[in-house]
Amino acid sequence: MKQAALGFRAHSGWTSLVAIALEKGAPVVLARGRPHLVETFTYTFRQPYHTAEKMSLEEARSFVSQVRNEARRLALQTIRAADADVKHQGYKLARCALLLASGRELPALEKILASHAMIHTADGELFREALLHAAGESKLKIAALRERELLGRAASSLNVRAPVLMQRIASLGKTVGAPWSQDEKLAALAAWVTLAR
Repeated sequence: MKQAALGFRAHSGWTSLVAIALEKGAPVVLARGRPHLVETFTYTFRQPYHTAEKMSLEEARSFVSQVRNEARRLALQTIRAADADVKHQGYKLARCALLLASGRELPALEKILASHAMIHTADGELFREALLHAAGESKLKIAALRERELLGRAASSLNVRAPVLMQRIASLGKTVGAPWSQDEKLAALAAWVTLAR
């Protein structure tokens, strides 16, 4: 069975998802979506550390843990649904690529809540961690790629100049129809690089 890979570009409370396979060395889109990683898609849950900032430390710890567990569960459901979709098309989901922001490690909760910049970082990291956790539970080979390094890394590993590479990624949108957003383009490129390894 031919292999497929998922690419994710996560945001607060949701992610862009693109499933890619290779046909004669060229990427084809098998699936795409914008699944939610919170049940209640409101600011309260999409920005859990911002919400926790107004709570006592004990309440904040409990609330963030609740949102994290929910995000992990929904991420796992998302991956299982994508797996079923690509299997139906004759592919085996084998790999997963997740785009990272800075990738720096977060401090303890009390230090996060004391810094507005850290709160923004932590909100994003919670949902990226949920996707990594779900990919691990799904036994997928995981590649965590820094977004700012993606294009250079892709050009090098695929042996295609960056402008040509971006044209090819943009042209994938013609096969799936509009909208073909920047989120989807970057998620597709990450999946392609991971699958081509």
